[in-house]
Amino acid sequence: MKNKILVTGGTGYIGSHTVVELQETGYDVVIVDNLSNSGIDVLDNIKKITGIKPEFEKFDLADQRKTDEFFGRHKDIKAIIHFAASKAVGESVEKPLLYYRNNLVSLMNILECHIKYNIPNIVFSSSCTVYGQPDQLPVTEKTPRKDAESPYGNTKRVNEDILQDTIAANSEIRGIALRYFNPIGAHSSALIGELPLGVPQNLVPFVTQTAAGIREQLSVFGDDYNTRDGSAIRDYINVVDLAKAHVVAIDRLLKGKNKLNYEIFNLGTGDGLSVLEIVKSFEKATNIKLNYKIVGRRAGDIEQIWADTTYANEELGWKAEKELDETLLSAWNWEKNIRGIQ
Repeated sequence: MKNKILVTGGTGYIGSHTVVELQETGYDVVIVDNLSNSGIDVLDNIKKITGIKPEFEKFDLADQRKTDEFFGRHKDIKAIIHFAASKAVGESVEKPLLYYRNNLVSLMNILECHIKYNIPNIVFSSSCTVYGQPDQLPVTEKTPRKDAESPYGNTKRVNEDILQDTIAANSEIRGIALRYFNPIGAHSSALIGELPLGVPQNLVPFVTQTAAGIREQLSVFGDDYNTRDGSAIRDYINVVDLAKAHVVAIDRLLKGKNKLNYEIFNLGTGDGLSVLEIVKSFEKATNIKLNYKIVGRRAGDIEQIWADTTYANEELGWKAEKELDETLLSAWNWEKNIRGIQ
């Protein structure tokens, strides 16, 4: 009998790619998503890729009663991958209470059900935002966390604490927090990818929408940072590489390979690229000239960060493999597919 994995936020960007990798590895998947930042058609596209349409229920995990009822019906779940959260840095600065309610309450509801229904394993979608602007680069898992630069980043930090404290008090639960850097790109089929509702908050969807003529101009937030070209630096990782890491983490928990009940891993490429370098790389990969403009810095953004991935590479046996040009082309092919561009 296949192990059943619950993927919360499984119709979202990273969630949908992880569902594909889980199903292609042989896991049964059930998705819970409130569709606040995704569409139901993602399920059909997952089926086109894998041949399997995952089980799906629509509700908000911040609703304690509905969450408990769900777990009461699905007592065969062996592990949870928890993606469901509001995720835009800029929006979180404008709407902090929305972010604290959505991101904290949903995890607490899930952990209560972990205990009540004896679900032993959880993989938590964390973020490099917990490091704030680090004093030294690259960051390792032992780099001190700092006060977050945004409410979004703070929810990730607080959720890590909630998870760690819950596991410390309940030895039957094992958890892995994956701190990932900046996911970009799309599945090679161009059937799933990043499709934010409204104006994109992340760089690459704004790049591809500008290239497609959906957006008149790309805004580059700041050119006066202390970096090689003045624009902010991030560690951009292909979303399929990222999804594969979640499967490795699930395997690790189910096979009892974890060394501690609570583990943390950085997921990135180990290379920092500036916003302007991403723009130029996209132009080179696609032969499309982007209309972009330098504007002021954006609230909540840090100057630069990238990962030291040694621990994940050695301990998980996982490594980011896809090249930047391939990744940016996959994002463009996804954009062309959803816009009907030849």
